[in-house]
Amino acid sequence: MDTLGGAEFAPEITYLNTANCGLLPRRTIAAVRALAELNGTGRGQGSGSFETVDAARASFARLTGVPAERVAVGSAVAVHVGLVSASLPTGAEVLFPEGDFSSVINPFAVRGDLKLRYAPLEDLAEAVRPGTALVAFSSVQSADGRTADLAAVRAAAAAHGARTLVDTTQSAGWLAVDPGAYDYTVTGGFKFLVCPRGTSFLTVREEVQDSLVPLHAGWISGGDIWASTYGPVERLADSARRFDEPVSFLSYHGAAESLALMEEIGTDAVHAHNTALAARFREGLTALGHEPVPGNSPIVSVPGLTHRHPDLERAEVAVSLRAGYLRAAFHLYNTTADVDRALDVLAG
Repeated sequence: MDTLGGAEFAPEITYLNTANCGLLPRRTIAAVRALAELNGTGRGQGSGSFETVDAARASFARLTGVPAERVAVGSAVAVHVGLVSASLPTGAEVLFPEGDFSSVINPFAVRGDLKLRYAPLEDLAEAVRPGTALVAFSSVQSADGRTADLAAVRAAAAAHGARTLVDTTQSAGWLAVDPGAYDYTVTGGFKFLVCPRGTSFLTVREEVQDSLVPLHAGWISGGDIWASTYGPVERLADSARRFDEPVSFLSYHGAAESLALMEEIGTDAVHAHNTALAARFREGLTALGHEPVPGNSPIVSVPGLTHRHPDLERAEVAVSLRAGYLRAAFHLYNTTADVDRALDVLAG
């Protein structure tokens, strides 16, 4: 199986670690380098282009099927989650899957005045109850690649009047998740969207926009940013842009290129490619006598093999260690040869 990225990527090792960080396309590297060089000459206007930031916003919106007006940009998932956390009244109950990623949980935990409850991922929908204010969960679990029953959780939350917050960091780019079906979604761009680190996206349904206070609103959150540079901002943007963080232009100039590439390839093609490689890896692991966590996501985690990580490193096969698992993750720059290379190392 060939790569989907073609000549856009240049891995020098067997890179199976996208769940940790995606590889940057050549066009992205060129865009970041061009802006950095321009910023060193004094010839640019400021440090980057707001139009390019908006191009990245629009590209993410098209990829995920949500209007661009519903997308805020930022630097990190935890910052977006912090806005949602701050919106809850004292004593509100928030339900999470057990062992979900810390950035989904900790902004709520540090408040100290919320009721936090946990349930196994497979029982999350059944755990929603009257009085649950918010269900916060990842669409795909970082540690082991398990996928949440999105429809069941959404239906349970609606039945009990709970709001929903979904972290799509480990699914955006290869799995279609409709942000418009949830009150809030958060997405780190530096994994399967192959953006530079420092890019993240928050979607907010129009019906719940007033539930969030734009705590870090600066001049770029203004309805007219160039009329909002001094003193209190008289009018915030009517759209989710009111929740924008001041962005890293270098990251977003790169993100605009990465997201354009992801649009060119298409989520369906990436899904088929990534999951086929992961299935081949799961089958190979089973043939070697190892049982990976069941599933059909590109993230494949297997217990009992963490001691083989040094062998893989020496063979220049990049994977992760997470929560007691050896974790591999397959993306558009991987091939069947990469899968077989990792299996050969594990076979000794």
